[in-house]
Amino acid sequence: MLDETDQRLLSALQKNAHLTAQELSEMLNLSPSQAGRRRQRLEAEGYIVNYAAKLDPKRLGLNVQAFVQVQLGTHGPDQSKSFARLVGLRPEITSAWTLTGDADYLLRIFCTDLTALNTLIHEVLLPHPAVSRVQSQIVMDQFKQDAPLPT
Repeated sequence: MLDETDQRLLSALQKNAHLTAQELSEMLNLSPSQAGRRRQRLEAEGYIVNYAAKLDPKRLGLNVQAFVQVQLGTHGPDQSKSFARLVGLRPEITSAWTLTGDADYLLRIFCTDLTALNTLIHEVLLPHPAVSRVQSQIVMDQFKQDAPLPT
């Protein structure tokens, strides 16, 4: 169970994963050793699963962001595993979700340009034997960046 101090610690780390035990201690009114132990406990218990740098897609030349809905024509375990393998191999696909409703999957994709997105859809996704339909939405502007989780 998380107490208020754990929640504040998690919130602070989501905003800046580089915070030292000393900096966390000052924010949380704890000693540095207590702050460090709490952080280690939250890591060990699986609340903190990773530390990563957020990169600017535009600076990397990834000028097109799209959300692509995929509907499978057949829904067996082999088809799902095969499609999941394909998604896992493509670095342009940065996130993937299974869904309820009309689409079976939602993919978040970053590409250099529309030609690269078109190639991914028409030469990789649509030819997959289990895929029956693909619908894409191109992001015009992202007015809210990926935010920290509520704690």
